[in-house]
Amino acid sequence: MSTNPDRKLYLGPRLRMLRRELGLNQTEMAEELGVSPSYLNHLERNQRPLTAQMLLRLASTYDVDLRSFTAAANEAASSDLHEIFADALVRDIGVPRQEVLEVAENYPAIAEAIGRFYRALSDLRDVPKRVESAGAMGTKVSSAVAWLRDWLYARRNYFHEIDMEAEALSEVLGDHADARREGMIQRLKERYDISVRIVTQDQMPDANRHYDAHRRRLMLAESLPPHDRLFGLAERLAATEMRRVLAAALDAAQAPDAEAALLTKRFLANYAAAAIIMPYGKFQSSAEGSLYDMDLLMARFGVSYEQAAHRLTTLDRQGARGVPLFLLKLDASGNVAKRYGSETIPLARFGGGCPRWRIHRALRRMGETIVDHVEMPDEAAYLTWARALPQPHGREPVVIVLGCEARHASRIALGAQSATVTPIGPACHLCERADCMDRSLPPITRALDFHQMRQSRAPYPFRST
Repeated sequence: MSTNPDRKLYLGPRLRMLRRELGLNQTEMAEELGVSPSYLNHLERNQRPLTAQMLLRLASTYDVDLRSFTAAANEAASSDLHEIFADALVRDIGVPRQEVLEVAENYPAIAEAIGRFYRALSDLRDVPKRVESAGAMGTKVSSAVAWLRDWLYARRNYFHEIDMEAEALSEVLGDHADARREGMIQRLKERYDISVRIVTQDQMPDANRHYDAHRRRLMLAESLPPHDRLFGLAERLAATEMRRVLAAALDAAQAPDAEAALLTKRFLANYAAAAIIMPYGKFQSSAEGSLYDMDLLMARFGVSYEQAAHRLTTLDRQGARGVPLFLLKLDASGNVAKRYGSETIPLARFGGGCPRWRIHRALRRMGETIVDHVEMPDEAAYLTWARALPQPHGREPVVIVLGCEARHASRIALGAQSATVTPIGPACHLCERADCMDRSLPPITRALDFHQMRQSRAPYPFRST
């Protein structure tokens, strides 16, 4: 691509992305730049080039780095696109290099969308190999979510440097949830000139919280319950005051691609927010002292059930470890939406659950804690407990499952409930319990064994070898 300084710059998509990042509509941005909304619309649609004067206005109004904003091409994106268009599926089209560069430079969102579709296609191509080794902890999965899950498992879901800095910060904010809330609002305003506003649904119809970097304003939806407002404040304070330790953790993660990096960055910010609200030492001692009483932890720290449950999976500080717990978040269909924990989770890695597991009854008994002692086919035993939680805005409820190896049950008050052990397995297609009457699929590891003269009680009889 030519680097002629006299060439016209058509950077509409980048301008539109900047406006959206700032949380502005076209009328608001046009007013701040001193142009008409129709002119800004032409700029965003590449019907007019960006003049030098307009670039200078952008730089002075929004503190934009002009060098990066007007870079000749997104080299990483163009490199990815070249690789995608070299795939055997589309190689015969012969997409010219110039067109690839133009898409990467002028339409970065389209380039990212093409990349995501290609990664999804690559995942589908890998399905046969995944099924062959399904359930093996060493299986490599290319999606960002799976990569993050593996990375957190390797780290035992604990980040010492983040926890230590968050704990020190929490000490100066106050001793309880109300004090921390006021302390965070005051610290954001006095140290960083960030104001906090509660806004109506009309003002922010499609988001729960939004940080306007240009006006240095954190907006929280009026519909948010107190614990989510508290978390929103903590996340903004962490992103502002703890940015160095968060950036160091992100660099150390060495995420394989941009999508995984974004997901990891978001996770680390949420981790830091939770560590501010629930400082390690106080939270760990409260958990141990109360025998992991969830309702007490919620009340003491001003958090939701799910927030407290997440925090319990991070208690891995040397000399002050909590019970090594795993967490599962199930949707209304029983699909695993999230999984965290430093210990092995008694479920198939690629989704699905056992119909025998009593935790599924939680949806029929909203708000009640369902306890179940379970045993896997390999005789590994666990204590599990689950609670269904209603969701806002008409969404279906979710189930939060916590569990640990049975040897830790004496440290948890719920461990004394229900001594009956339920034999369960991973997803049906991976479970080899021959006597299970509840399975919906035969195991992929065994051949079916139907007989014309005899009908088995099990729905899918299979050979043992």
